Amino acid sequence: MILPIYLYGQPILKKKATNIDSKYPNLENLIADMYETMYHAQGVGLAAPQIGLPIRLFIVDTQQTYEKEEEKSLGIKKVYINAEIIKEWGSVQPYEEGCLSIPMVRGDVEREEHIRIRYWDENFQEFTDEYSGLSARVIQHEYDHIEGVLFTELLKPVRKRLIRKKLDKIRSGLLVPEYRYFPNK
Repeated sequence: MILPIYLYGQPILKKKATNIDSKYPNLENLIADMYETMYHAQGVGLAAPQIGLPIRLFIVDTQQTYEKEEEKSLGIKKVYINAEIIKEWGSVQPYEEGCLSIPMVRGDVEREEHIRIRYWDENFQEFTDEYSGLSARVIQHEYDHIEGVLFTELLKPVRKRLIRKKLDKIRSGLLVPEYRYFPNK
């Protein structure tokens, strides 16, 4: 089922999410719905706060960014529950990011190129993995969501000023995406 995505201005997007356990109701269906929602909106990641749930859960699929089947193994398709980024390192790289909760707004965000993250998968098995490149960036972006941080907060001051009017339009319901969303008004 395609779920509505909460847009910029919704208070849940600014709250730190809480951990869940293996007894969280209908977790398997929720994860399936999150994937369907993400693909419908043409995203590569989606965090639970973006669909109105204040829990530490996000999904990532960077495999779809690779056109050739033999390259898909360079990406990841995973569920992250109760994630904690343990370490970030490497050179700081700018990269243009966007967000399903902030439609039609993009901007360069500087992030370190490598991460180490501890998380539980959908079967509540614990993992500690390291990522770099696009997969690390998407994880960092989705992780920010469960920490209550939006990518627009990480933009340079000049860019923040340039997008202020668009953010105001999203908040007031005047700028909306083509996918299903939870209205601000």
